[in-house]
Amino acid sequence: MSHAGAPVGGLLVLVDPVARRLDGESVRIAKDVLSAGAATKICLPDSQEEFARALARRGHRRLVIVGDDRALVRAVALLHRERGAVDRAVSLVPVGPAGSLALARSLGVPLSAVLGARAALDGVTRPRDLLVDDSDGVVLGGLRISGTADAAGPSARRGGGYRSLLRTLLPGPAAVVHRLRVEVRVDGVVLADVDQPVQDVAVRTGDGGGPAEVVVRVAGGAPLTGRAEAVTVSGADFRYRADHVLTGPVRRRTWTRHPAAWSLTLPR
Repeated sequence: MSHAGAPVGGLLVLVDPVARRLDGESVRIAKDVLSAGAATKICLPDSQEEFARALARRGHRRLVIVGDDRALVRAVALLHRERGAVDRAVSLVPVGPAGSLALARSLGVPLSAVLGARAALDGVTRPRDLLVDDSDGVVLGGLRISGTADAAGPSARRGGGYRSLLRTLLPGPAAVVHRLRVEVRVDGVVLADVDQPVQDVAVRTGDGGGPAEVVVRVAGGAPLTGRAEAVTVSGADFRYRADHVLTGPVRRRTWTRHPAAWSLTLPR
């Protein structure tokens, strides 16, 4: 389900301090477009603590984040941790280098301050699933565990379906592939065990319409696929990239799907 319309109580525009520092002109443009189209309260937090306090005090205002992927993930994580919160709709006006907006791009956010601001004013909110791990970390778009030597690089940058997901998993010709000694369980059932030569594991969230998609790439065979409400990966130390941010190493992690846990405003 999606909805649109004039925001009750106006907009709370939270401008990420990194965006202000890197591209003040785009921030100014975004503020001008938003202020011209709706009643706005502009907040310019100088720290993550101030960011969190401003978000918690938004009242009935619709939340607009001006910043990059990290600012969006931070906002959704804070909304997730609010007890009793009903409205978890977020708009993103993307400001930052292209490499810091890979998640925004994959979610369908227009990569322009003007178009992003217009979408915040006139777009539709679409429900999105959330993956929450056992340390209360959140994943908005997807995660990847790689056995390639370039696991720390920005290798997974685009979403867009099953074929696109597989392309993000395939290492380039010069990549050195290492075996991941991990077990992958989907809803408690083993999809790949520790004795299989696993090279890549990827999990993608959905738009509230069904379980998460899991793809395990093994050496010398077709990818193993599954749909799951919960995914557990365990074994030797591994790192993973959640929403393009590297985390770990860990030996075990479970991600659980929270259906339609937040909403993202996108162009009509």
